[in-house]
Amino acid sequence: MNTKAVLLIAGLLVGAAVGYVTRPETAEISIGPLNIEVQSDRRAEGGGPITSAQWQHIAIFTVVGGLIGLAAGFVTGRRA
Repeated sequence: MNTKAVLLIAGLLVGAAVGYVTRPETAEISIGPLNIEVQSDRRAEGGGPITSAQWQHIAIFTVVGGLIGLAAGFVTGRRA
């Protein structure tokens, strides 16, 4: 497999794992049509459901990890 592809996949996986582990603690309160989401600066510890803000956090870390992995693949490809 191509070095760029391997490092891209590794970057995506590492980014997703880091995003999941560092996701912020969030609470969602739904009362009828009203949805309130409260987010703290601490990382989540419980095993509750993942909120939309936490998914966004994980997605951002995944994209950044993929970009870093792809950049590393290009750097490694130029040296070879």
